[in-house]
Amino acid sequence: MTTDPDLPAGPDDAGLPDGLEIPDDLSELTGARKDPELAVLITQIAGAEPLAAACALADLDVDAVATPVGALAVLRDTSNDAPDHAAVAVSKLVAGVPLVLVTRWGEQLTCVRYADGAADGELPPGLVLGGAPEALEDLLTGQLHVADLPDVVPSSGIGRFKAMRMLGGAARKTRKKS
Repeated sequence: MTTDPDLPAGPDDAGLPDGLEIPDDLSELTGARKDPELAVLITQIAGAEPLAAACALADLDVDAVATPVGALAVLRDTSNDAPDHAAVAVSKLVAGVPLVLVTRWGEQLTCVRYADGAADGELPPGLVLGGAPEALEDLLTGQLHVADLPDVVPSSGIGRFKAMRMLGGAARKTRKKS
């Protein structure tokens, strides 16, 4: 069906082409995307100290926390592509062990799996949080801050030599347990 351009537009269509949808959040149209409010790396690394040491070697500023399913790294820098770069760097250091980067914008969570230094596809947030510890869920929903968690290990105070010693000690402990 064609519309006569000389006729005034109706109140519903306001002269807009059929099928045009205007999103609620116009930031996607301008290409400007806000930085996430929170970015967390979920790893299978057994403790907060080895994860903080690995992050220190990669020059990442994080707060690492141990959970029953693995350590978490809460990134202090969420600007630009910092979360993606952090996930790539850590997944290279722990080759063969996948991790998940979870970012939060408002109420929206995005979960991306990384392995061997490369993104390996998005995961549904419900799947990632299905078996997650309560602390992670509370952290991601904003009910809890990283400072509220026990035994937080910041990577910022770990030098390169100390990081190597920490990782060596963690490797020895792991070998003794096996």
